[in-house]
Amino acid sequence: MEFIDYYKTLGLTKTATADDIKKAYRKLAKQYHPDANPNNDNAKKKFQEINEANEVLSDVDNRKKYDKYGKDWQHGEARQQQQRGYSSPYENYENEGAFSDFFASMFGGTSQRRGATKQKAKDIQATFTINLTDAFATHQQTITINNKNIRITIPAGVEDGQAIRLKGLGQPAPNGGEAGDLILTFKINNNSPYKRIGNDLLLEQPIDLYTALLGGYVEVNTLHGKIKLKVKPETQPNTKTRLAGKGYPVYKEENEFGNLIIEFQIIIPINLNDAQKDLIKQLQALS
Repeated sequence: MEFIDYYKTLGLTKTATADDIKKAYRKLAKQYHPDANPNNDNAKKKFQEINEANEVLSDVDNRKKYDKYGKDWQHGEARQQQQRGYSSPYENYENEGAFSDFFASMFGGTSQRRGATKQKAKDIQATFTINLTDAFATHQQTITINNKNIRITIPAGVEDGQAIRLKGLGQPAPNGGEAGDLILTFKINNNSPYKRIGNDLLLEQPIDLYTALLGGYVEVNTLHGKIKLKVKPETQPNTKTRLAGKGYPVYKEENEFGNLIIEFQIIIPINLNDAQKDLIKQLQALS
């Protein structure tokens, strides 16, 4: 299986700082986000690769192992122990985050114990659908896999199409070997009036013609609660305003949020009476 260079995936080198990794991930995640690239399978694949690279490089311990052992980073320490005389090369194996099939092939290693061959069982692939509003906050949910109820923690800000690997929750292993993993891919159902663009949210906010012309205030519903937003006089249709920090949570970045972008949609009055029509004609004449 081809080795995946996580630094190259994020457009970085090994000298990149933690801040460099964070900035590169955010930029690329926004560029290749499924919401910004509908029906684009290549963008979806790229988005998953970016998430995978970030899962490894943003973790200090995993990055050290990756830098030291390269493609064998998850088994490097165990293999060194084996070379020093230890009998089980995978006893201290650790697994965190969502990784590609490249790692799945590595997980299938075998070891000899008392003459029996013990292999890692097959992984299970599953899709789990949650609402956009549910993914706004870290929470626990129970899912059923192979007639077993499993309680998992869903991090705030999880992306549509993002996968996580849950160790040991896949197929049971024969001969007392290691159980497979559960690879859970999230599908985000948008049950809200917001359009998600990476960590930003876009909301089309209706305002009446008179508020658009004269200015005023409008109450806006955000995922953080209701706010009173000032509307400038002579606001034009499709005018946008940005509310910093009122968007979607940044994945695995506590208390960090994207922006909420408000796009004003002006409501034209209908069923005007004669008096209203006369006033508009007077306004037209003055203009």
